Amino acid sequence: MMAALKDRYNEFLNEKNAFTDYLNKLEEKTGIQKQYIASGALAFTALYLVYGYGASLLCNLIGFVYPAYFSIKAIESSNKDDDTKWLTYWVVYGLFSVAEFFSDIFLFWFPFYYAGKCVFLVWCMAPVSWNGSQMLYTRVVRPFFLKHEATFDNVVNDLSNKAKNVAESVPTEAFSLLGHDKNK
Repeated sequence: MMAALKDRYNEFLNEKNAFTDYLNKLEEKTGIQKQYIASGALAFTALYLVYGYGASLLCNLIGFVYPAYFSIKAIESSNKDDDTKWLTYWVVYGLFSVAEFFSDIFLFWFPFYYAGKCVFLVWCMAPVSWNGSQMLYTRVVRPFFLKHEATFDNVVNDLSNKAKNVAESVPTEAFSLLGHDKNK
């Protein structure tokens, strides 16, 4: 498995994209191989996630920026498989964020929490067959949703109707509060 990860890492570093173009320029200017530059940046990021101030922000940026970029590319492509892949990521990311909101008060006290969270988010967005968001969606989210879909539909419809009623009554209420009668 480590050999496969190393091969994928080297394969990624030899792809043509903005990140590897930047690494190639750094390699030219410094004389340091891009594998060492990238590995150093990864090590620095990992250490920062464990010891750095603002690790939460860095972790959230990692979990957001890369997926957002590729989500936009997926929307703009004619291929619908990549749309499904990134929609699945965002569903899992959203559920994780809600769960984290309620457990964060306890979890952030763990020393490697943000490093672990970052590893989890990278696993969820990883372009591998054992992608975390795909696995969690098919094994946990989808079965739960399908079992309770009718209940979710009823709640969403009820909330939608209530929101529509409030939105329709706000102008009338606002006019009456301002002392205007719309019948005049």
